[in-house]
Amino acid sequence: MSEQVKIGRRTFLKGSAAASALLALAACKKADDAPTAEAEGTGATAKVYINNPVSIDPYNCQESEGTQVCYQIFDSLTDYDYEKGELVPSAAASWKANDDATEFTFTLVEGAKFHNGDPVDAESFKRAWTRLVDPKTNESSPSAVNYHIAMVDGYDALVAGETDELTGVTCPDEKTLVVKLAVPYADFPYVASHPALGPVPAVALEDFDTFFRAPIGNGPFMMDGKWEDGQYINVKRFEDYVGDKPSIAAVQFNIQKDMETAYKEFQAGNYDFCDVPTAQIKSAQDTYGVSEDGYTITPGKQMLLGDEASVYYLTVNNNDPVLKDPNLRKAISLAINRQAICDTVFSGTRTPAANIVPPGIAGYEDDVWEYSHYDKDAAVKLLDQYYPADADGKRNVSFQLSFNGDGNHGDIMEAIQADLAAVGIDAQLDQGEWAAILDRYQNGDYQAGRLGWISDYPIMDNFLYPLFYTGNGDNRSLYSNPAVDEALDKARQTTDDDERIAALQAVNKTISEDFPVIPIFFYKHTYVGSDKVKSAYVDPSKKIKLRAAEMEG
Repeated sequence: MSEQVKIGRRTFLKGSAAASALLALAACKKADDAPTAEAEGTGATAKVYINNPVSIDPYNCQESEGTQVCYQIFDSLTDYDYEKGELVPSAAASWKANDDATEFTFTLVEGAKFHNGDPVDAESFKRAWTRLVDPKTNESSPSAVNYHIAMVDGYDALVAGETDELTGVTCPDEKTLVVKLAVPYADFPYVASHPALGPVPAVALEDFDTFFRAPIGNGPFMMDGKWEDGQYINVKRFEDYVGDKPSIAAVQFNIQKDMETAYKEFQAGNYDFCDVPTAQIKSAQDTYGVSEDGYTITPGKQMLLGDEASVYYLTVNNNDPVLKDPNLRKAISLAINRQAICDTVFSGTRTPAANIVPPGIAGYEDDVWEYSHYDKDAAVKLLDQYYPADADGKRNVSFQLSFNGDGNHGDIMEAIQADLAAVGIDAQLDQGEWAAILDRYQNGDYQAGRLGWISDYPIMDNFLYPLFYTGNGDNRSLYSNPAVDEALDKARQTTDDDERIAALQAVNKTISEDFPVIPIFFYKHTYVGSDKVKSAYVDPSKKIKLRAAEMEG
């Protein structure tokens, strides 16, 4: 997750320049000079490599690094247990919905406290969500993640500054939170699991900057000092945590600017959890052993290679004069040798994608996007029908393929360029600064380019609705199909889980026939734990379950 930064909604940005820009603001002190966090009681200090976050405050908890920290400090209403494959209680002991999925009632856990001793009550959730949406919270930098609760009644009026209250959230008593939605949405309890929707105490409204750097949460770990930008974030066990207390006494999140440097620190014994650079993946498997399930670190089986809930794809401007033809998009897709990319660029630690929805998401189907596989002959046949070649084998088809140059994106784009040249298509590589490219995506000022998406919550809707519903901010392809919009709306209102998943599978099939984007591969963990780790689980969204981890020391 260290390579993700959120721009707009939940864009998955590998090797983001935005993260590097934040690091440039950091002090020059090295992360390995950070003091070891202290905590009451017994237990070890876990040392975790991360990139510099955008935010560890729920107000702007938007990318993987900030989410990693925020998840340890805050308990949201629910949590998704990937091991059990189900949504489980967290700050809420239970919840229920009305018949048409427009109102949800959450009953909070008894006895829960914030790290400053304040009680966690229903008002603390309403306060947090109002703070998230209210434009006056931080006028210079509005929250980038308030869209999570855009379906809550009163959201539009609050975000527009027409009111000071999120009217759809009410608190009948201290332990009861009622959420009324403007539109039916049966999957709302999954949304409520996101760390951005954690509660905040009253002090969060007093001084935004202070809370932003040292947030006070209700989770199993609490801040130990403040976030030292570009250097480290220390947290320690919260001794008054109402749930099962961690056996780990403290966590030191060490901030490094690149994975290669961090991995050297790991090899030297200075880190306990770290990403593995692509060039080191094979040797890491031999050195540390491979986890049996892909997600659980145990002694001698420390290298994780489990599927992640994320997909790498080419976004294609569906309004572009060249690429608006779905037949051309399908031919381009058929010409791309995904397996070769996974094998040569990533040492086999990626999986070719034949779906925009990744494995591990309920409703995932293999090979559902018919044209998302390598078949050069089929690509040539389709191109011959619509874009016949001249005597030199050229088809008068040329477009720009945009990407940021850090990470492995250049290697991926060069491979795609070569594959397309082999069928007579001229793809011109357009390497640029990531933030500038994203602005162009947002404005529709591009032809095609790389993107990725990691789930905010593990449901099909979180891939289909943001990426393909007309007008959504993350619909960078500018795809619009009224039938898809209507079907997504209907699926969201379906209260039966099996029926809703079936409806979303049907919508996904319709989208695949239009082929607005080009899936390339699914991500896998390339993550390792030290021999000090007795047991630790890293879920498909790369959040470490540090509250349940066990370590020596």
